[in-house]
Amino acid sequence: MFFKALLLPITGPVSGLLWIGEQIQERVNTEIDDEENLHKQLLSLQLRFDMGEISEEEFEIEEEELLLEIQTLEEQKSLNKEFIEQNDLALV
Repeated sequence: MFFKALLLPITGPVSGLLWIGEQIQERVNTEIDDEENLHKQLLSLQLRFDMGEISEEEFEIEEEELLLEIQTLEEQKSLNKEFIEQNDLALV
């Protein structure tokens, strides 16, 4: 216990950086999963339309919604990347 207290100034920041890295990795994985799911939904929608299960009007409405969600995710990823790059420069 005493040894841990002595090493806290060294291990504390390292542990903090590891935690931040894990959080970033988790967020990236979530964004990738979300984007993959949206693309799968778009493919499924196309198949439903091709099989005649939905009308062209329904297809266009749902397709637009999915494409907007994909666009929003891509914009968010771009903003996150810019934020990380700016913070990396600030640390240097």
